[in-house]
Amino acid sequence: MKKHIYIYSPSSAVRDKAAFKRGVKRLQSLGHEVEIDEAALATHQRFAGDDATRLAAISRAAASGADIALISRGGYGLTRILDAIPYKAVAKAIHRGTQFVGLSDFTAFQLALLAKTGAVTWAGPAVGEDFGAEAGADDIMEACFDDLLAGQGEGTGWRMPARDSVDLPPLRSIHDAVLWGGNLCVLTSLLGTPWFPEIDKGVLFLEDVNEHPYRVERMLDQLRHAGVLGRQKAIVLGQFTGIRKAPHDRGFGMQTVVNRLRGLIKPPVLTGLPFGHVPTKVLLPVGAKVELAADDRDIFMVWGHRHDHDHDH
Repeated sequence: MKKHIYIYSPSSAVRDKAAFKRGVKRLQSLGHEVEIDEAALATHQRFAGDDATRLAAISRAAASGADIALISRGGYGLTRILDAIPYKAVAKAIHRGTQFVGLSDFTAFQLALLAKTGAVTWAGPAVGEDFGAEAGADDIMEACFDDLLAGQGEGTGWRMPARDSVDLPPLRSIHDAVLWGGNLCVLTSLLGTPWFPEIDKGVLFLEDVNEHPYRVERMLDQLRHAGVLGRQKAIVLGQFTGIRKAPHDRGFGMQTVVNRLRGLIKPPVLTGLPFGHVPTKVLLPVGAKVELAADDRDIFMVWGHRHDHDHDH
């Protein structure tokens, strides 16, 4: 199953060149044709080239005709250029069969594209941190990536942590809800801008890294006060990693945040989604319609067999 994968850098500069090279080699070893954008390893300040360079890289990815356009890494840089991204060209590329995959800072690109065109992208791995991981690429992540390449990815399932399912009312099956979300910090930064999708009755998934639970809570409260959380059919929390506890937390942590949120909004708050800045991550279609069901602690999310031209907007 040889596929054409185009690697480009729309955000931060690639600092870990060894991981980048390992990621490229891994994708090649899986039999894929890997094309590396001419500016993939460019550096300007903390970015992978200046704003114009990174915009040109996005345009080249859209024009590449590749099966997958895959980011080298996240970091920071896409919110700077949201008013200049060629959204129509990207949406056309997706319509022709190029799947755009990434996470973290890439959330800004994904949500802006969704707001402007309705096109579906995939929350998933990056070259360096995932395919180039020193310990080797994660089996589950690779299996989900293979499913996407084969056009067979139809859903995912996971088990909620036992502590999070205590006193949780049974989840009613959710149908025909748009899946959207990504990195909480990036998503919250788009609130009140034209790049924030106006989605009602959706399934909102969120993850973050290196954010203390009080900052996570503050961002969730901003979304709650803005009416975003209450309008969804479900909130699904992925992995919140890199948390450094402080002595004065006195028991305040992510569990506190989750429990409080559940008491403040009507939509169910589910946890444990295998997605975020972790090796084991599933791929999620941002902007696609999903069904969500639960069997006790086991959660199932299904999007069926996707053909993008069936989902024109």
